[in-house]
Amino acid sequence: MLKYTIGFLKRKDEILLLNREKPSWMGCWNGVGGKIAENETPDQCILREIGEETGIILSDMEFKGIVTWRVDGEEEGGMYAFLAELPADFPYPTPVKTDEGILDWKKLNWILHPDNAGIANLQYFLPTMLKGEGPYEYHFVYEKGRVAGFQTKPLEKGRDADVRFLPADTRKVGGRDG
Repeated sequence: MLKYTIGFLKRKDEILLLNREKPSWMGCWNGVGGKIAENETPDQCILREIGEETGIILSDMEFKGIVTWRVDGEEEGGMYAFLAELPADFPYPTPVKTDEGILDWKKLNWILHPDNAGIANLQYFLPTMLKGEGPYEYHFVYEKGRVAGFQTKPLEKGRDADVRFLPADTRKVGGRDG
């Protein structure tokens, strides 16, 4: 099982992103998420993290796949990726300063612009996630701090494809019944 989750909240042509104040991706805009707690499933983790970091309480998010990486031929890691489509009129004024950084709605064309150096590597996998396909594995190979390779492939059934979702009626969200 992977150790982390990442989630994207979409409203019309915008995504709620976090400009992180801590490593990794400090100073860059990225999705919201975090470390999976002991005895917590990935879907429970992302719902908890979204609630803690944004104050938005959701009952479900769509599992879109996994983002994995290999760094300098040794270190490996990964995270479960989720997406939620919010209503076009969802009220969430930004920017919002949090303990984790600054939350703000960013337009998709800004996020995916090829010259945008202030974004985590979202341009590699976010367009496929937004198409409604998947789930996929999005695999990065980093060498000396740079992307040396990237591959997208359908996620096969197995330990990382099985996020062990609980039925919605038994799920706990943000410490309250969801």
